[in-house]
Amino acid sequence: MGLDHTSVKPHERLAQVLSGEMEQVNTLIRDRMASEHAPRIPEVTAHLVEAGGKRLRPMLTLASAKMCGYDGPYHVHLAATVEFIHTATLLHDDVVDESAQRRGRPTANLLWDNKSSVLVGDYLFARSFQLMVETGSLRVLDILANASATIAEGEVLQLSAATDLRTDESVYLQIVRGKTAALFSAAMEVGGVIAGVDDALTQALFDYGDALGIAFQIVDDLLDYQGDTKATGKNVGDDFRERKLTLPVIKAIAKADDEQRAFWKRTIEKGKQEDGDLEHALDFLNRHSALEATRDDALEWADKAKTALSAIPQSDLRDMLIDLADYVVARIN
Repeated sequence: MGLDHTSVKPHERLAQVLSGEMEQVNTLIRDRMASEHAPRIPEVTAHLVEAGGKRLRPMLTLASAKMCGYDGPYHVHLAATVEFIHTATLLHDDVVDESAQRRGRPTANLLWDNKSSVLVGDYLFARSFQLMVETGSLRVLDILANASATIAEGEVLQLSAATDLRTDESVYLQIVRGKTAALFSAAMEVGGVIAGVDDALTQALFDYGDALGIAFQIVDDLLDYQGDTKATGKNVGDDFRERKLTLPVIKAIAKADDEQRAFWKRTIEKGKQEDGDLEHALDFLNRHSALEATRDDALEWADKAKTALSAIPQSDLRDMLIDLADYVVARIN
C-alpha cells in the first residue's frame, strides 16, 4: 500500500486507530506524574507533555503490540514508559543545549530553571522504571534500561564529537542510534516482547524502529540546511550556528580541500563565525553534493525500515507503519 499524499498523514491515521489506547496512556501519564509533595513536578511535566507533538514513540509501542496480537493491559504501561523516557530526555536536552524554545513554546528550563528541569527529568526516569516493573517482564526491563543507557551515552558522545572535525559517519551513526533511534527501536521491540512473539519477529520490530529513527534524524539534519522555516519551526542553518557536525557537513568535510577544511575548522571547531559564513557553508555542501548524498542515505534507511516489516504478517497497522517510513522521508522528496 503506497503513500497517498492527499489522504490523512500516516501518524494521524495511527492516532485515530489507537485513540482509545492513547487516551488510556494519557490518563496513566497524568496519574503517574502527580506528586503530593512537589507540585512543581506536574507543572513542569504538564507543560511539556501537553505541548502537543505527535506522540510517535508511544504509538509505535501500541501499534507493535496490537500488530502482534497482544490483548492484555500492559502495552499501555509500556507506551507511557516510552513517553516518560522521551520527556525526561527532552528536559535534560534543553538544559544541555541551553534551548529557549521547543514545539514553538518556551522550554521548561526557561520558564522555571535548569535545576527544576534536571530534577523533574530524573523523577520521570524513576517513574518510567516503576511502570516497567509493573509489567512483570524482566526482558522488557532489560530492553528499556539498555535504551535509556544508550540514549545517555549518545548524548555524552555528541558533546565531544559535535565540534571535532575528525567525527566521521560511523561516529555520527553511533550518536544518532543513541539519541534518536534507541527509543524508536525499544518502543517497537517491547511491543513484540509483551505479545510473546518469537525472536525473529522481535528482531524485525527492532530493526524497523532502528532504521526509522535513523531516517528521522537524518531528515531533520538535512532540513536544517534546506528546510522551510514555517514548516520545520527551525531557522535554516541553526545547526551550523550551534556548531553541530551533522551528516551533510561530515560528508562535505570528507571531500574538502585545505582551504575548505580551514573554513570548517574556524566555524565549527573554533566557533569563530562571521557574516556570510552560512552562505559559504551552503556553497561547499552543494559543491560536494553533500545534501544530495544525505538525502540518499535517508531514503535508504526508510527502505530498510520497510524491508524489516516484510517479516511481519500483513495487517492494516503494518501498512500504516510502512507508510510512516515513507512519510518520514516525504519532506525531502
